[in-house]
Amino acid sequence: MKNADRVPSPAVLLYPDRIEENLQRMIRQAGGAARLRPHVKTHKLPQVVQLKLQAGITKFKTATIAEAEMTAAAGGRDVLLAYPLVGPNVRRFIALMQAYPDTQFSTLVDHPRPMRELGEAATAAGVTVSAFLDLEVGMQRTGVVPGSLAEERYHLLSQTPGLVPAGLHAYDGHLVNTDLALLKSGVQSTFGPVWQLRDRLLAEGFSVPKVLASGTPTFPRFEGLPNVEVGCGTTVLWDVGQAEICPDLDFLNAAVLLTRVISTPGPNRVCVDLGHKAVAAEMPQPRAKFLNLDVSAVIRHSEEHLVLETPQRDLEPGDVLYALPRHICPTMALHQEAWVVRDHEAVETWPVVARARRIHV
Repeated sequence: MKNADRVPSPAVLLYPDRIEENLQRMIRQAGGAARLRPHVKTHKLPQVVQLKLQAGITKFKTATIAEAEMTAAAGGRDVLLAYPLVGPNVRRFIALMQAYPDTQFSTLVDHPRPMRELGEAATAAGVTVSAFLDLEVGMQRTGVVPGSLAEERYHLLSQTPGLVPAGLHAYDGHLVNTDLALLKSGVQSTFGPVWQLRDRLLAEGFSVPKVLASGTPTFPRFEGLPNVEVGCGTTVLWDVGQAEICPDLDFLNAAVLLTRVISTPGPNRVCVDLGHKAVAAEMPQPRAKFLNLDVSAVIRHSEEHLVLETPQRDLEPGDVLYALPRHICPTMALHQEAWVVRDHEAVETWPVVARARRIHV
């Protein structure tokens, strides 16, 4: 980058031309823009929502009310909040619907109590909430296992005043395999019960408008299936972790970390300002892949420091280094703003709006 001296470190750099290319690759691999409901949790940026809209992507998936609000404010007109609503968030979601009446919001349900509370809040506000029944297909965190109980819950959803069934949601984030044949067979076995549940509900006369499926590793595996939307997210920015577990997916690194040497505590050691308040720390080391530094070992990683062992002995405090994050989604949430790079120059910053837990609603 020509003007790295303009950018304080640590920082995240974004490359819009690469983002736009990744969006086109997402569309091709999904089988068309209409099949995509990409997750915004990766970037949390209204500017990227607008790039998606310009590419013909009109449906969005979010994990927080702030992400949903940011997406609607950026022009998104079909926004799923893919997270259970409990406590005050029920009222916040209704308020969000009222604040953005031109956006079709939807959410997930899997239990009678939240269904009842959401339905009552919607009825009191004079609105109707579109809700997907969340299915547990392997992640073991939310949802109902496809079967008789899920069938009963869908019946209840259909009968709850204030709610209207939007279909089924099945996130398959547990399906990770570098062997493409095994990954495909895993998708088939995982979603067999989902298709069976859908078919039973349809045969009983219930409306099941669509099935929301997939994470990043599996999103190309649903091409050709009718009324199925796929929810990849990392593909828009890409990272080292996804590249390792999805060798068949070809996306560009559109997010790069800029860090600087702050100390050279030994002949083969450097300390940089890429602590775990600047790069996601939930993954095993190495949590970043350096592009212009040969790293022999990670010695220590703390809040504001990353100590590395390297054979390079010519480094001095102030030297600029570049790295790719292992996990970009939580890394973005650590940064107040992202620097936008065009033609090898940092030209502006984009505030990471939806890193906040609350924007207005």
